[in-house]
Amino acid sequence: MAGGRAFRPSAPRRAAFAALLTLLLLALLSFFLSSAPAASSRSSLASASSPPSRLAAIRRHAADHAAVLAAYAAHARKLKEASAAQSLSFSTMSSDLSALSSRLASHLSLPEDAVKPLEKEARDRIKLARILAADSKEGFDTQSKIQKLSDTVFAVGEQLARARRAGRMSSRIAAGSTPKSLHCLAMRLLEARLTKPSAFADDPDPSPEFDDPSLYHYAIFSDNVLAVSVVVASAARAAADPSRHVFHVVTAPMYLPAFRVWFARRPPPLGVHVQLLAYSDFPFLNATSSPVLNQIEAGKRDVALLDYLRFYLPDMFPALQRVVLLEDDVVVQKDLAGLWHLDLDGKVNGAVEMCFGGFRRYRKYLNFTQEIVQERFDPGACAWAYGVNVYDLQAWRRDGCTELFHQYMEMNEDGALWDPTSVLPAGLMTFYGNTKPLDKSWHVMGLGYNPNISPEVIAGAAVIHFNGNMKPWLDVALNQYKALWTKYVDTEMEFLTLCNFGL
Repeated sequence: MAGGRAFRPSAPRRAAFAALLTLLLLALLSFFLSSAPAASSRSSLASASSPPSRLAAIRRHAADHAAVLAAYAAHARKLKEASAAQSLSFSTMSSDLSALSSRLASHLSLPEDAVKPLEKEARDRIKLARILAADSKEGFDTQSKIQKLSDTVFAVGEQLARARRAGRMSSRIAAGSTPKSLHCLAMRLLEARLTKPSAFADDPDPSPEFDDPSLYHYAIFSDNVLAVSVVVASAARAAADPSRHVFHVVTAPMYLPAFRVWFARRPPPLGVHVQLLAYSDFPFLNATSSPVLNQIEAGKRDVALLDYLRFYLPDMFPALQRVVLLEDDVVVQKDLAGLWHLDLDGKVNGAVEMCFGGFRRYRKYLNFTQEIVQERFDPGACAWAYGVNVYDLQAWRRDGCTELFHQYMEMNEDGALWDPTSVLPAGLMTFYGNTKPLDKSWHVMGLGYNPNISPEVIAGAAVIHFNGNMKPWLDVALNQYKALWTKYVDTEMEFLTLCNFGL
């Protein structure tokens, strides 16, 4: 799903915030269970026949209120919205109640006359703590709601920015809660990892299949764990021998833990192999060696790094000879093993062309008012599509395609040659004259925008592609196609229900 994901650095902060809210809710539950109804508590204290029983009850109340106020203190500090005085008040009261609870525990054996002053002090402080907590609860609830709304606005704003940069309509935002559901899923997976860190390996041992050139290797660049799981599941079910298929999934470092949790809880089906990587795992990807990273870090380019990583496939997987690039919005319907036996005639890229008549030709994607473009490219040349691309990595290395890509990126630093928010023009230039057209049945496109694709064409496709705005995980998906995607969703994953996916 090329051309538009933005790096979102606030996900760890949200995960920590969610964990903090959980602690706060647990503390509040303890508070209400111990203090409601208040009249009943007072009655039970009054009816106690001995000082030890009364002191034990008071001690429990003091400990409970101490926990509540400690949680409020932590909450105030974390959100940075409570004043320093309020934070100090919570902390001081919590410490006083904790100290009082310890004193009560050491005076259980004293006679009643000796404990009455201590009992009165405890009651007064608990009353003050209850008032302080009650007065602050509404404010903290409001802050929590503001934070949640802020997170939602941020997520939707990122979606809108990506849609604008890619020249798309805002129908993805019109899906309402669906982008939030994707964000929710990632956060739930991260929370599961935080809850049980020992259950998930930080850096699993590599499998020998990952570097075996005799197997069938796929590369997927994505931050959408649900979409990737569908690609893997559909390809596994379509394969004649799933154990020969290896998927290399590359994501942003902040999403790698979520991917690991998903595939740990839902292992790859039918024996397929999945390698999970972050782009930070590749040390050669730096501003010195890559014009893409240099332009991003210099603030000259607002593009999704994940989309441009496809131009580094030979460097990422030096042991491999052929790789099939799959977008994360595809569904595999037939065995793809045949892609490894196609003759590319010595060319680097195998792809399905998408031109018809005068449409989808190079003039649509490149600026032919620029002299360098006029000299090197034919405006009537047929454009091909990303989604299913067969790459001969040996031919790629032979022809220096990555170096050629770097040259074009440097020429387009000012965005004069093509719209830099779209990754396709860079591919059209890099692999110009070096692309072998594939049979159209390998890759049928348009399920994300065209309602008129015939059932026969879809049924005959090896891969169907939901390119366009109406992604199958969105509420605006075309109903006649959505089941082709949802039948591969692992609906037993409980987080999907919790995150309100309407599947």
